[in-house]
Amino acid sequence: MRVFVTGASGFIGSAVVADLLAAGHEVVGLARSDESAAAVERLGATVQRGTLDDLDTLAAAAREADGVAHLAFQHDFADFAGAIAADRRATDAIGAALAGSGKPFVNTSGILGITPGRVVTESDHADQVSPLTDRHATAVATLALAERGVRASVVRLAPSVHGEGDHGFVPRLVQIARERGVAGFYGDGTVR
Repeated sequence: MRVFVTGASGFIGSAVVADLLAAGHEVVGLARSDESAAAVERLGATVQRGTLDDLDTLAAAAREADGVAHLAFQHDFADFAGAIAADRRATDAIGAALAGSGKPFVNTSGILGITPGRVVTESDHADQVSPLTDRHATAVATLALAERGVRASVVRLAPSVHGEGDHGFVPRLVQIARERGVAGFYGDGTVR
């Protein structure tokens, strides 16, 4: 199976690419920079140059694939609304390209903003569990692609997905804390 993966060089994407390749699949990974392209190549995947704003590129790569995993998101917290809009446009372009194909499309979303103390299940709609409905509206739109002949699914990720080798959100928070001269810790400070 040929799988197109956005976010292929990221923390989660690189793990997904490695698993797909280990299972014998061919992977085409979206890369927005030379650094990302080199990371995708090191994993053993084919590079598709472009960004989430290159809608024609996303659509063409989706059409040529047997399935798509959309893992990329522009984590620009200075313009989070713009990042959400870019993600929606990318999702819509991929979805339109896959319409009527019966191909699988796995998209990611988050659970940030869920009301504390509320248990969330797969049957909850995103707008029932989070005030951040703008981002979750993309998840709902992804699932609606099933009505257009796409085998669509959404994986909701925790606000912070991290581990060994992570260069994303949590390490960035620690870096900010160190730059400001404060300790980076969670809770009462026993977990550092």
